[in-house]
Amino acid sequence: MHIADMTLFYAPASGGVRTYLEAKHRLLRQYSDIRHSVLVPGPTFRQHNGLYEIPAPTLPFCKGYRFPLRRAPWRDLLGSLRPDLIEVGDPYMTAWTALEAGRRLDVPVLGFYHSDLPLLVSNRLGPWLGHSMQAYVTRLYGSFDRVLAPSQVMAEKLIRLGIRNVCLQPLGVDLDTFQPARRDPDLKRALGLDPASRLMIFAGRGSREKNLTELLETAKLLGAPYHLLLVGSDMPHRVPANVSVINRFCSAPEVARMMASCDLLLHAGDQETFGLVVLEAMASGLPVVAVRAGALAELVPFHCGRLCTAHAPAAMAVAVRELFEDDARQIGRQARQHVEAHYAWDAVIAGLLGHYRAVLGSAELPVLAHG
Repeated sequence: MHIADMTLFYAPASGGVRTYLEAKHRLLRQYSDIRHSVLVPGPTFRQHNGLYEIPAPTLPFCKGYRFPLRRAPWRDLLGSLRPDLIEVGDPYMTAWTALEAGRRLDVPVLGFYHSDLPLLVSNRLGPWLGHSMQAYVTRLYGSFDRVLAPSQVMAEKLIRLGIRNVCLQPLGVDLDTFQPARRDPDLKRALGLDPASRLMIFAGRGSREKNLTELLETAKLLGAPYHLLLVGSDMPHRVPANVSVINRFCSAPEVARMMASCDLLLHAGDQETFGLVVLEAMASGLPVVAVRAGALAELVPFHCGRLCTAHAPAAMAVAVRELFEDDARQIGRQARQHVEAHYAWDAVIAGLLGHYRAVLGSAELPVLAHG
């Protein structure tokens, strides 16, 4: 089986989509009967170990992301590779190119709904355009042979738009990179904190939908001995005294070291399509305090953390205190066990292969998501 993946969501500071593709590419190479090709934009054409970069200009002010202007190079490369199946991971030009190539090659094309495009457009440009984008998503994703959604909440959104060929396919976490053994006992000292302080962390992009102002308000309400560490690009500069900021993109090993050295993950985002940072924290042995919204409600069972009302810093502060009263370290150990049992990449890849074999007609079709 030859699988070809395509996406524009691939840049030096990319998040979950790049993590998914790199984990998938690494693990599929262990299968002797599977070939995996990944097509992404790059500065020039080059190929290495099945990763194909196709020339595309960078988008201004977009952290190194590139957007191709022509379909032909992507379509022609797919024609020469002749995959048995194509998966596309974004809703833009590459998606329509994949569908066109799929028709020419007579192979199935799957769409992975990583990004909630109508919600993204509504937040950035207004609800009217967001509503118009729903029709676009219905037309595009209704054209795929199979649509994969990373969470039940995303699957239900697609189904409400009239898309019926939707299957649930959660993502996974790198259990070797993110693990309690990465703990650095010097991190609190480096931040100027007492070893007995209660160190909370949030890692990711400082985008609007992460609701970082609510994290800052939560930290302010908690006060000492609680301290919040924000890690990632575009973080706020003006913060309470019990907040530290590392305002730059950090590699996965760096984030893993800091996570394992903290006591709890704090997440106020209410629009996550999956929430990979939550799994990374749980794999690092951290309990989680997050909001009961988006996909986060599906990721954090009670024995792994606490969920609270969205946009309510006071409720989040109460949840943090309660978690420490209930033994945060024990809850963190349970969180690690939970992701080991449910979100190892090996299990995720096995699920993906089930979808692929189903659309190729060599296995029973996985159960569709229910709206």
